[in-house]
Amino acid sequence: MTFTPVPPSGDQHEISLGEQRAVVASVGGGLRTYDVGGAAVLDGYAVDAMADGARAQTLVPWPNRVKDGAWTWQGEAMQLAITEPEQHNAIHGLVRWLPWRVVEQTATALSLDCISYPQPGYPWPLQVRNDYVLDEGGLTTGTTITNLGASAAPVAAGFHPYQSVGTDLIDDALLHLPADTWLPTGEQQIPTGREPVEGSPYDFRSPRPIGAIELDYTYTDLHRDDDGRFQLRLSRPDGSRAATFWLGPAYGYVEIFTGHALPEANRRRRGLGVEPMTVPPNGLATGESVVVVEPGESWQGEWGIRPE
Repeated sequence: MTFTPVPPSGDQHEISLGEQRAVVASVGGGLRTYDVGGAAVLDGYAVDAMADGARAQTLVPWPNRVKDGAWTWQGEAMQLAITEPEQHNAIHGLVRWLPWRVVEQTATALSLDCISYPQPGYPWPLQVRNDYVLDEGGLTTGTTITNLGASAAPVAAGFHPYQSVGTDLIDDALLHLPADTWLPTGEQQIPTGREPVEGSPYDFRSPRPIGAIELDYTYTDLHRDDDGRFQLRLSRPDGSRAATFWLGPAYGYVEIFTGHALPEANRRRRGLGVEPMTVPPNGLATGESVVVVEPGESWQGEWGIRPE
C-alpha cells in the first residue's frame, strides 16, 4: 500500500471564475489562497504548511482575545483554555483547527460547515457555515452560526485574512481606512479605551503609505456606504494594482495587523491583516456587541474583496 501524507490544512477545494481562483482548506474552513491572473490578492500559505499567523482562519465563537480566558454568562463564571500562553489569553475561538465538510460546490461557489461541540468555557453546540462565492465583483464570504443547543448562546465572529497588492513589503502600499476611532491596548493586547484617530499616527482616512508603522489595533466607527458596507482600499504606489476589502453591517470592528510580530521572519509585513470582527477584543468578557442566538436560530454576516 502506498502511503500519502495528509496536508496540514486538510482537503483542498478550488473555485474559479475567469482569472479569479480561490482555494479553501477543510481545516478551519478558511481561504488558503485567492488570486487573480496568478497575482495574489491574499497573502496565503502553502498546501504543505499550517495556517501560520491565523491566515484566513474562521474565528468563532469569538475573534481576537479573551483576557485570561475568563468571562461570565448569566452569573456563571466560565474559563476557556489558554491558547495564547505567551500573553495568557484565549485567542480566536474554537473552530479554526476543526475539520470542515463540503455542503455544496459548483465551479464558482463553495459551502462548508462544521460543528463545534460544547467544551469547558463554552457549553453550547454551534453549527458554523461559510459560503464562498466568486462573481464579476470579486469574492464574497458569508458566515452563518446556528445555535444547536437548548439554551440561548452568546456568539461573535471574525476572520483573519492578509491582504496583498504584490509589494515586497506592505510598507510601500497605500492604505485608505475610513474609520474614526481606534482602540489602544495594554498588556495582553486588551483594549484600555477608545481614541479618535484624528491627530494620531493611526489616521488613514486619507490614503497614504503604510510605511514603518506597527499596527495591531482595532478600528471602529467605520464609515459606510448607502448599502451599509465599510470599504478599505489597499493599492500599489503607482496605482497598477489595488483591492477593496468590504465589511457588511454585521461587522462593526476591523483589526489591522501589519504582521511585524509574526514569528516567521520571512512572513513579516508581507501582507496586511484585515480582520472583520463583530466584537472588539475581549468582547466575550465585556459583552460589547455580543449577539445572543436562541436555540435553533442563526446569525449571519458577510464580507468580501473586490480586486481592481
